[in-house]
Amino acid sequence: MELLQVAQHADDLDRAVAFYSDVLGCELIARFDPPGLVFFRLGDTRLLVDKGAPSALIYLKVDDVDETAAKLRTAGVTIDTEPHGIFVDNDGTFGEPGLEERMMFIRDSEGNLVGLASRNPASI
Repeated sequence: MELLQVAQHADDLDRAVAFYSDVLGCELIARFDPPGLVFFRLGDTRLLVDKGAPSALIYLKVDDVDETAAKLRTAGVTIDTEPHGIFVDNDGTFGEPGLEERMMFIRDSEGNLVGLASRNPASI
């Protein structure tokens, strides 16, 4: 079994499309109007942006959380929680051993909380 799709709420589909495609760089797959459904590609998973969906907490993988924070700040994105270390994966439980998992949280154009995460060489 694998994750096929995640749905995220949007009050304004045009604004959400601009945010997810232009600001975050997500690939737009399709838009169906009506009924007002927008799909983005997130690896092998689809992100459905829909007025009828509830708000979801999604985590997106980025290359480097700290660099991403700087770019998003410049773009005027609300940083809810600054980049911070979560843990160092010494045993390689989630991939290459010795990498630090770092996260930050932003607000998308619709006010939804979105986590951004990266795994980079430990700085501690």
